[in-house]
Amino acid sequence: MSENKTQPTEVSVDEFIANVMPDRRREDALILNQLFKDVTGWQPQMWGPTMIGYGSYHYIYDSGREGDSVATGFSPRKANLVLYIMPRYQDFGHILDKLGKHKLGKACLYINKLADVDIDVVAEIIRAGVDDLGTRWPITPS
Repeated sequence: MSENKTQPTEVSVDEFIANVMPDRRREDALILNQLFKDVTGWQPQMWGPTMIGYGSYHYIYDSGREGDSVATGFSPRKANLVLYIMPRYQDFGHILDKLGKHKLGKACLYINKLADVDIDVVAEIIRAGVDDLGTRWPITPS
């Protein structure tokens, strides 16, 4: 079986964030980095070239496929902020209704800028996602 494309790296999170453009996106990345650290209590690690992750977990599916993945994290992309906080096991609609302007992907939350959302609700979603993931797979703190 093939490995996941996104693997942890030794790239410095601080250096990566320092090079995020434009300035507004970098400022949002700094805020999110601190928020994820505060909510999880874990240190960030780069996963692939653009994902900042907190914690990891090892999964084994019924199909036999297994691997390691980031427990939660985000990527400050040019078009938007992508938050990897929706492990697809629970419906977090009751929390998302309070968030503000966002879009959902399969396991991602897309936000144009932090000014569009309630940061306290982002923290609530991070915590709910990690708690839910931890009921299914053991999480290794980073």
